[in-house]
Amino acid sequence: MKNLKKRLQQGDTLHGCWLNLGSSITAEIVGSSGFDWVLIDLEHGAGTEKDVLHQLQALEHTPAAAVVRIESAQRQRIHRILDLGAEGIMVPRISNATEAAAVASGLHYPPDGNRGIAKMVRASGFGQNFPEYYKTAKDNILGIVQIETREILHHLDAVAALPGIDVLFIGPSDLSMELGVFGQLDHPHFKDAIKATVNAAQKAGKAAGILIQDPSHYKTYHEHGIRFIACGADGTFVGEGARNMVNKLKTQLP
Repeated sequence: MKNLKKRLQQGDTLHGCWLNLGSSITAEIVGSSGFDWVLIDLEHGAGTEKDVLHQLQALEHTPAAAVVRIESAQRQRIHRILDLGAEGIMVPRISNATEAAAVASGLHYPPDGNRGIAKMVRASGFGQNFPEYYKTAKDNILGIVQIETREILHHLDAVAALPGIDVLFIGPSDLSMELGVFGQLDHPHFKDAIKATVNAAQKAGKAAGILIQDPSHYKTYHEHGIRFIACGADGTFVGEGARNMVNKLKTQLP
């Protein structure tokens, strides 16, 4: 474990990015680049659950901690990804405290939750380290819910107060769409939602997070108190690198 949860509790700002190609190779390249965490995206990414294991293996010996965004809060999906060795789970489109409580419960073993116990899994060294893993999982596994719906804005305090929910992560595209101001990140409605999310997280001693599209936006959100910040993706990095090279070659034409 790479201490994401403990570092957030200490007040650190942690930088991450998306992995949306389903590739163990790009996972290893990006994981070795200096990010604190990377997110394997099963909601919108090209990879499937069978690709997660190879990406986790590729990331294990890099500095980056592996977080996985699953498609839904279904209990079995949470268990399966954690058993593979993920250090955090992100769940999209949580709308109320009941849904968030189900996520928190799925992350942890009894008596703190309802995660099923299986010793012969990768997370516990295939049984060799299960007692230690069982003992420390609660303190290490990061629980992240996405703030993407209009309804959730009425339940932020209740969600943030839940044990096991560590990050309220804003999804700018979906949230701005829900608010009727798609892509207008300077709109008062969106800014109010940001402020409310950060306030709820801070009151509960939790962290707020966001995915930004442009590094120039970093300072604004960091000054708002957001400390779990993602920018970019492996697919974006490959695409931008390819386009930059084509443009450089074209400048060499006589």
